[in-house]
Amino acid sequence: MSYKKPTKAVITDAGFASRFLPITKTIPKAMLPLGAKPIMQHVVEECVAAGIKQIIIVATPDGKPIYEDFFNNPVEKIEKQLASQGKSDRFESVKQVLDMADITVIEQDQSLPYGNGSPIVSAKPYLNEDEAFVALYSDDLVFGEGDVKTLLEAYEKNPEAKAIITAQEMPEETWKKYGMIALADKEKMTLDHIVEKPATPDQSPSNLTSYGRYLLTPDVFKYLVPGNTGLDNELWTVDAITRLTQDGDVIITKSKGKWLTTGDPANFYKAYQEFMSMEENQ
Repeated sequence: MSYKKPTKAVITDAGFASRFLPITKTIPKAMLPLGAKPIMQHVVEECVAAGIKQIIIVATPDGKPIYEDFFNNPVEKIEKQLASQGKSDRFESVKQVLDMADITVIEQDQSLPYGNGSPIVSAKPYLNEDEAFVALYSDDLVFGEGDVKTLLEAYEKNPEAKAIITAQEMPEETWKKYGMIALADKEKMTLDHIVEKPATPDQSPSNLTSYGRYLLTPDVFKYLVPGNTGLDNELWTVDAITRLTQDGDVIITKSKGKWLTTGDPANFYKAYQEFMSMEENQ
């Protein structure tokens, strides 16, 4: 069975980001700024640039009102104050946030196991049963041409695929930090399995790293269920994607942009430097 092309995206930020404490006891990690915009806005803009404007953000109970305020509060008092000062142009960036997409913010289902698959399961009631969807982790930023566009283009070429995931070639010294892709067919670029954080380079099946950019079909929910926990008793999205290979092809497509993670303070700082360097060179 083939599914319709995605019109919806699920973006997750439902963890407590303990590596960023104490700041993340007050604000969600993806609300940390990259320039004048929070990380989450950059991720939403990647979806919008690809033509997807129906966004479901999955947050913690404390994070939900913060995201709702940022994306939906028109802050009319600020607009009026700036207008009275002759500075209405400064409010244009706020209008862009309010108008760029149809954003629904939900809480992660607290009855689900811990793991990066649970926020996606939480969004299931908001998705269409006959349509694929895009899933993004807000930890991951893609500079340049966004991966959402690349995923949609790959799905147009492979409409029977059970899932499509982006990958980036990474240097050997980084392989132990990430999920490394084993290909079933190098010519067709189909997935066999993913080796999570290989201890030594010889245990990595390739130099292709998997990260948080996926196009998934509803078939994933057959395997993304509470009883299918894996490493550390967590519910992992990549485990469900790997199981999808039993039903059909899972396609790997290489990113056309530059992927950077913001999942810890050191990498967030690197991403910030990269972003500011790109802004200065424009």
